[in-house]
Amino acid sequence: FALMTNHAHILLKSGSIGLSLYMRRLLSGYAQYFNRRHKRVGHLFQNRYKSVICEEEAYFDKLVAYIHLNPLRAGLVASLRELALYPWSGHAAIMKKVCCDWVEREYVLHCFGSREGVAREAYLAFLEEEMGIDREKEFSGGGLLRSHGGWEQVQSMRKKGTKVLSDERILGSDAFVRDVLKEAEERMALPLSADERSMLINEDIEQECRKAGITEAFLRSGSRSGMLASIRKVLALKFVYDYGLSMAETGRRLGVTTNA
Repeated sequence: FALMTNHAHILLKSGSIGLSLYMRRLLSGYAQYFNRRHKRVGHLFQNRYKSVICEEEAYFDKLVAYIHLNPLRAGLVASLRELALYPWSGHAAIMKKVCCDWVEREYVLHCFGSREGVAREAYLAFLEEEMGIDREKEFSGGGLLRSHGGWEQVQSMRKKGTKVLSDERILGSDAFVRDVLKEAEERMALPLSADERSMLINEDIEQECRKAGITEAFLRSGSRSGMLASIRKVLALKFVYDYGLSMAETGRRLGVTTNA
């Protein structure tokens, strides 16, 4: 991982709960902590996160290097030696300069050798090689649309039974890409669970409020201002036609009566 001045990079191994739920908990929890600490209110993150699904065998080492070198490329540190002391990066944990229990240090080093000393030297040598390679477009996805979910959905936003273009990037071999897309198609054929539907509804509300610069409480306040009416209309149509929500439940979610 690497925490920058206005964004962060995180490399995660997919698990059973799925990326979308994990990121929602992570970002919401951090925003609440940050707001309490700095005595502020409102949204902390400007846009939805971007995500890229990658084939581990082909890209893992390059992704680790790309993420860990970000503070150096951005000028936050001047050298690899200083990078090892930068506490907001997984590189410092790899080099045992800071303790991060949630960083899979041994897992990373094992990709570079079976013995720690040899693996660490190989890892540092690989970082030096990668310093001269620009992978910005390859990994950050220039021109990506905003994310609508996460790795487990890939192209998953359902809309009247048709596949909707999403911003997911898939990095890997042809076979890997085909397998991921096949799994995505199979997932799209399944009906949304109550938890999935609720999560998507909450994310849609959060996104629209962020775009409009308002709080969710204000959206649900019952005010009939023109701006709120437009936002509610967009959300209501999506909730009813895309997610199959009843008019009564849609009204409850948006803080209005069904004839508002």
